[in-house]
Amino acid sequence: MANRYGEAAIMAARQGPSANINPIARWENAMEKLYPTSLAARKKGCPRAAFLGLCEEGLVKGIPAGEYTKSKDDKAYAVLAAGLLMDATQRWSRSTLWKAVTKDAVEQENGQMDVVLALWNNGLIAGGPATK
Repeated sequence: MANRYGEAAIMAARQGPSANINPIARWENAMEKLYPTSLAARKKGCPRAAFLGLCEEGLVKGIPAGEYTKSKDDKAYAVLAAGLLMDATQRWSRSTLWKAVTKDAVEQENGQMDVVLALWNNGLIAGGPATK
């Protein structure tokens, strides 16, 4: 089961191409539904940047590649994590995936892997498993 940031990523991705809105608006719509009374939770940058970074690279099914985020680190973590999942050389947990993408740095995971794993586990990453 995905946490709320993972749920937001799934909701945003599943709005489908017919929604005709960009991934930034998709993310904001999902966050407003999940966190109607918490502006701080809706504005949390790391999971948002991870989702938009994957979208930017064309890795989220149904969302065209484009320019969606200025984040470098969170985008890089998410894209690298998606690549590791696609390699399918091992089973990844949130913590082992985070250690791999940060090269064991002491930096704390802040929702980025929740986004990647939720999309992956729901077949929403291009090149990943089919939707269940």
